[in-house]
Formats: sequence, C-alpha cells, structure tokens
Amino acid sequence: MLGNVVGDLVGSLVGGKGVQVQGTVVLMQKNVLDFNDLAGNVIDGLFDILGQNVTFQLVSATVGDPNNGNRGFVGSPASLQYLGKLPSLAAGESIFSVTFKWEENKGIPGAIIVKNKHATQFFLKTLTLDNFPGKGRIHYVCNSWVYPAFKYRYDRIFFANTVSTNQALALRTPSLHAIKVKLLQTYLPGATPAPLKPYREDELRHLRGDDVTLELQEWDRVYGYATYNDLGTPDDANLVRPVLGGSAEYPYPRRGKTNRPMTRKDPNTESRLGTLSTLNIYVPRDERFGHVKMSDFLTYGIKAIVNGLLPVLDAIVNVTPFEFDSFEDIMRLYEEGIPVPYVPLFDELRQSIPFEMVKEVLRVQGGQRLLKLPKPQIIKCKCSHHCSRGGTSTFLTVVLIRAAVDKSAWRTDEEFAREMVAGVHPVLIKLLKVFPPVSELDPDKYGNQNSTITAAHIEANLDGLTVDEALSSNRLFILDHHDVFMPYIARINSTAHKAYATRTLLFLNADSTLKPLAIELSLPHPDGEKYGAVSKVYSAAENGVDGSLWQLAKAYVGVMDVGVHQLVSHWLGTHAILEPFIIATNRHLSVVHPINKLLTPHYRDTMNINALARQSLISADGILEKTSVQGKFALEYSSWVYKNHWNLVDQALPDDLVKRGVAVRDQNGELSLLIKDYPYAEDGLQIWKAIETWVTEYCAIYYPSDDALRSDAELQAWWKEIRDVGHSDKKDEPWWPKMETVSELTQSCTTIIWLASAFHAIINFGQYPYGGYVPNRPTISRRLVPEPGTPEHDLLEKNPDKVFLRTISSQYQTIIGVSLLEILSTHASDEVYLGQRDTPEWTTDQKALEAFQRFGKALKSIEDDINKKNADPSLKNRNGPAKMPFTLLFPSSEVGITGKGIPNSVSI
Repeated sequence: MLGNVVGDLVGSLVGGKGVQVQGTVVLMQKNVLDFNDLAGNVIDGLFDILGQNVTFQLVSATVGDPNNGNRGFVGSPASLQYLGKLPSLAAGESIFSVTFKWEENKGIPGAIIVKNKHATQFFLKTLTLDNFPGKGRIHYVCNSWVYPAFKYRYDRIFFANTVSTNQALALRTPSLHAIKVKLLQTYLPGATPAPLKPYREDELRHLRGDDVTLELQEWDRVYGYATYNDLGTPDDANLVRPVLGGSAEYPYPRRGKTNRPMTRKDPNTESRLGTLSTLNIYVPRDERFGHVKMSDFLTYGIKAIVNGLLPVLDAIVNVTPFEFDSFEDIMRLYEEGIPVPYVPLFDELRQSIPFEMVKEVLRVQGGQRLLKLPKPQIIKCKCSHHCSRGGTSTFLTVVLIRAAVDKSAWRTDEEFAREMVAGVHPVLIKLLKVFPPVSELDPDKYGNQNSTITAAHIEANLDGLTVDEALSSNRLFILDHHDVFMPYIARINSTAHKAYATRTLLFLNADSTLKPLAIELSLPHPDGEKYGAVSKVYSAAENGVDGSLWQLAKAYVGVMDVGVHQLVSHWLGTHAILEPFIIATNRHLSVVHPINKLLTPHYRDTMNINALARQSLISADGILEKTSVQGKFALEYSSWVYKNHWNLVDQALPDDLVKRGVAVRDQNGELSLLIKDYPYAEDGLQIWKAIETWVTEYCAIYYPSDDALRSDAELQAWWKEIRDVGHSDKKDEPWWPKMETVSELTQSCTTIIWLASAFHAIINFGQYPYGGYVPNRPTISRRLVPEPGTPEHDLLEKNPDKVFLRTISSQYQTIIGVSLLEILSTHASDEVYLGQRDTPEWTTDQKALEAFQRFGKALKSIEDDINKKNADPSLKNRNGPAKMPFTLLFPSSEVGITGKGIPNSVSI
C-alpha cells in the first residue's frame, strides 16, 4: 500500500509528460571471456549485439500497472549504441549508450528487464541512468550472464541498488523525497514497494527452480539441493562409493543439484561426466569463475593434472619404481627437475587446454619437459650463512650437511610443535585435562581405547614437574588423532596404505613454545576392534635407533594430521559446510535483501570449485584419494566426522578455543589464552572481532529489534531451509540457533564469514609453503613401524633415510599432491580480499558504507599489528626454527603463492 501511495504522489507531482532518459551499459561479450583470449577483441561480432538484438526496459518501483496486476509499470524497449572502450574500463569491457522513453507519471524505475536476442550470451556488469528527471543518478549493479532470451522461461530482471538524491525535488517535497530514498535502498521484504514485490517474489521462485526436472544446462539459474551421489561409478566395482547425505549411516551437507540422469546399475547414483568434461559440470552460471581470474588457472590446471600429468607419471612408473632413494632425490624436484617422456595425450590436451597451461603444469623449460617445482618456503634459505644449526641427531646427517640449517629446520622437534600453533593446520591442539588421555569411543564397540602413555614416558622432560603438577598448571597439551581415526584404521590398513591412530603429548615451556614429549601409535586389536587398541609409545629422542624411530613416529602424526586437515578442516569444514548456505541464500534472500548483500561476497566461486572438486578431486580414484592416507575411504571418513563431531556453534573461533581448553573466559566474557604465544588464536581473535563488529553494526541498520527479525519472511525461510534441507541430517540437533534474535543472526553471519574467509585462508594458503616439501607434511604412510629382529629394522639401523622415505609418500604420490597444492595455494589475479568489495556501489546506505569503511581500517590496523608481533624476538612461535613469519592471517596479499592474504570467499 505504501508503494501505491508514493506512486500516486509521484504521478500527481510530475504529471504524464514523456521524457528521454540517457543511460550507459557496461558489458563483456563471451568471446572476450574465453581463456585463450583474455585480451579479447570486442569488435568481433559487435554489430550483432547492436540494434534490436539486446533491449532494456525500465520497471517502475512506485507506479503499478493496473493492466498487469499492479506490477510496476514496464517501459518500452530501448536498444544499445556502441560508445567504445574507455581507459577507465577493465580489460575486455565495452560501454554502450541506451536511450529510454519514459513517462514521468510512471514514477521512478527500480528495476530493468533485459532481453538478449543476440546469438550468444554476454556478461552484463552495470546500467547507469545518468540523470533521471527529478531524481538524479540511478545505478544497477548486475554482474550476471545474460543468455539468449529463448533459453529462459521468464524475463531477466535486475534491481537498482544506488539512487542519488536530486536536491531540487527534495526541496519541493521533502517528505516525499524521504519516502522515495528509503524505498530505493536495500530493504526487507515487508518494505518492498508494492509494484516491485511480485518481481522480487518471481525472481526468487525462478532461482529455486523446484519445478525443473530436466538435466540442468549452463544457462539455467537453478539453485537446488542434492546428496553427494555423484562421486562413484557403480559400473566399476573399484569405483563404487556410498551416497553421502540422506541417511543415518552417511550424513552429509547437501550440494548443488545438477539433475543429471541416474546410472543404469544404481538408480541412487547420479551419472558422471567424462574425464575431458571437467569444465562442463553444472553450476548456476553466475557462480562460475570470472574471466581473468586465477581460478581459471585452477580449473585448467586441475584438468592438466588429470589429463596430462597423471598419464605422464604413469609412463614413468612403467620405466622406474619411482621411489625417492634419498633426500637429494626430493631436492632435485625443486632444483633440477626430472625428465618427462612424451605422451600422445599431450596433443589432445592442447586442444582443450591453453598451451601455456600445459607448459606451466608440466614445467616445460628450455625445450625439455621437466617436472620442476618451486621451492617451498619451509626449505628456502632465509637466514645468514653463519646461523647455528642447534641440536641435531644422527638421523639425516648427510642431508643436514647438504641442505644447511634452513632446509632441515622442518625436522626439529621445535618446528614440529610450532606448526601446531602457527602452521597450516593450527586448529586442533587441546589442553590435556586427564592423564593418561582417555577415549570417548563406545567401549562396547571398540573396547578399551584409553592411552597407554605413563608418567615414566614423559616426566624426564617436564622441567622438574610431576605429571600432576604439569596438569594442574595447564602445561600439558595434546594433538589427539586417536578417536577421530581409530574407527577407520582397520579399513585403511586393508589397502596399500598403513596408518596408526595417534596421540601426541606436549609440554608448554616457560617461553610459550611447545616441547613434544611422547607419541602413541595405536592399531586395532588383531582379534577385532571390540578388544580395544594395541599401542606403542615413543618418547622424544635424538640419537641412534631411538632417534630414527622418533622421526618415524612424528611422520605418522604428520600423515594423520594432513588427513584431518584436508578431509575435515578444509574440505568438510569450509567447502562442503558452506554450500547449503549459498544455495539457501540464492533461493530465499532477494538480491535487495540486506543479508544477501552482506553474505554474497563470501560465496564467490565456492559452488564452482566444489563442483570441480566432485568431478576430479574428491571423486572415486580422484586426486584426493590418490594422495590422502584415507584413500578410497576419504569422503566416507569425512561423513563420519560430520556425523559425530560437527556443529555450527563450535565453528565460531571463541567457542572453539574455549572448547579445546586453550582459552578461558573471565566474568566479563573476555578470553585469555593459556598458550600466550599462539599466533593462530591471537591473530584469529583480532580478525574475528573485526568481522563481528562489522556484522553487528550492519545488521543493526536493518533490524532495530528482534521483532523486525522474526517478521522477516525471507530470512526465516532462509534459516529454516539451511537447517531442514541443506543440513537436514543434523536438523534435530539442539545447538542450532533459532534465529529469533538479532544476536543469533549476527553470530551466525559472523561464523559464516569467518569460515569462508579467515578460517579457509589459514588452512589453504599455507599448503604449499609448508606441505610443498612432503617430508614436512607427508600425506601417506605405506609401511608400519619396523619390528625388532626384522630386515626392515636392520635397514632402519643402517639407513634410516631410506626407511623414512619408503614409509611416506612415493615420488608418484608426491608429485601429484604437490602439484595440486601449488595450484590451491595460489592467489587469484583478481582476488577480492576481506574488507574489500568488487564494486564500491554495492549499497546506497550511507550507514552501511561507513561501517564497512571502519571494517577495512580495522583490518589494516591488524596487518600493522601482525608485522610488529612477527618482528618481536620474544614471540618465538612467530617464526620458529624454519624462520617463517606467521602471515597466514595477514588480510591482504599479492598474486601468487605468498603464504598470506584472506580472500572474501572459498574461491580456490
């Protein structure tokens, strides 16, 4: 009703006189966006897009058309005229003029309808009405692919998001002016101008596409849910994988639906695309990577690995056992490279992948095919030639002499422990509250799984304290991979992979560094899991066989940590968890909804990378199965963790730190860290607080009360669907926020943004700097600890290097895994970082813009603080023996592998 009243007022004010309204349109044509033509030439086919082939129609926000159900009046079509390519435009963009005929008594346009009668799609960036009579500038940020009109069952509509003030009109009718400005800014569903409300509802219905049953095509804009039923191939017994999601046995978050047909052999399994169709898996087109984005490098890079690198490595394996015989062999990957034979698939590969990409992935240099990898930061020389090596053992002596201090720092106990608080996966260490550690696994199913570590194993290294004294003074910590792995150890060990459930005990030194005390390696009882665990405990040692066994024990811990890191913290904890939020947001929150505007930047490219992952990375016999200790049980394992350990509330950093016992709250709710020099927690809490403050200020603009939130139909539908559909296998959990208060909204949105930005950054962009040198973070263990009296144990005494290298990832597994880590750790050329937006005109609300500006300033201040802390020599965990400054939560970054930078979203 309010919108009709305003429409009547506007109509009486300006009368029915016709005017011409000038506008400018910025778009990019498809040929400009092709990977092989980044420079692009928009002139090609330009004249096809002119004339009547693309039209724009204004839609009134204030005057309804009685002949069209009182929907906003739709103006006559206007066509494009080419203006050129201005210096201010980005590469590939072109600008067009458009002249609208508009009757002033039809009010103020709040939307546009775009019809593409051109032969192919184009990317519509913006439309700007430069000086709308009586109002001024009206700006539409579109950022969407527009396909030929016959591909759609409806008109494409875009809503205005910036409306400038015309002072003359304001002086004439101040009260009317105030109403109109409010109407044309971001608004909740109840405040939608009546003439625009049906368009808003229609657009959401089209995006839901619940009535679309055919296989979805690239021009479809449907956001729907499906289970992970597309990972396996039932026709091949070796590639059968369980459906994840929709069952009590294998619960899982939902992924975006594709509506591909089911397989003939299994009606519950969706058919897969062919290997060479990596780029064609369906996601809504606007979720696909940008035109010059380095994620195009990701897409083509993964395709080059799957279709180029793997055949190459298979060819090498047929010629050589392809094992690392020495640490010099590993260093050769970074310093010299290894020759690559010609594979006929190269020619086919070049037809579907830019040749520069083939060269990049296969390291073609000097006319030769060489697999040569960039040197990871963990083994780069970062100090002067006269620095001290410190304590060493006889293990890897030859390597230490050759590699010098920095290249061997990864293997020190100090660095091993430091990476638990300042490495690529510093999110699991916990305070030990009970000694010996106890298991929470069901004893009826798994027997006695409690630890066999005794005081005798550790008391010699407690700086004179007893175990009880160390416990009571909060000096004992644990990295516990026992319960989370034991249910899968027997299955893993039935394959070529061999693993242990592990517990690592650590002591907090007075200088806030951590000292490893003991490592427990556990296997299921040989008579069955119900009889408990069979465990061995290794105490920290430097020399002789004990030193070599200690190094092996640390390697097993590293393998299990990488397994949790990749499958749980990384894939499940960010990529998979967030996809239902993305789907629900597009299905239920209009683009003019304030929470849509808040969250959408943090969804950029996530559905696309997830779809690509399902096709090539996490699928049966995909790269992840080839390079993770869980092997073919990898995704099934992440489902078990989701079932038993995941809840949304615990993903908030403060709650996580308190739950792990590494932080405590005082009476005012303020956190205090028990490990004072815990870089991840210190920097993370600063980032968390900045996000929380920004979200709180933003939400307060639109929700002045809890009643306003409860009456928001779109928001309530959004939250209900996230819980009841997107995470339906966990919908009955009591920890779900009820979404009845503004506080619940701000905490939930803060958690979503934290997971998509800072948390993903910490566990992703350090992968190559730390894991690019596989001995530091091996991904697979292939042998168990040698037993005394066996030939393997004799070899351990004579050549511990060879036993170590034959235990961890092979050359084949290393090259595949490291090549992937290099791609995943690379920042995009057009990445948008936390505190940034890809358009400055994302909203017209001044309060929101001012709050966002404060957010950006807070992040810059955090950067300065991180630099100061990293330069403080008293904070030893900030650099460690490897002399790697902790920058993984440094908000900004340059392009490439930098080990820093927080992108807005899970975009790679």
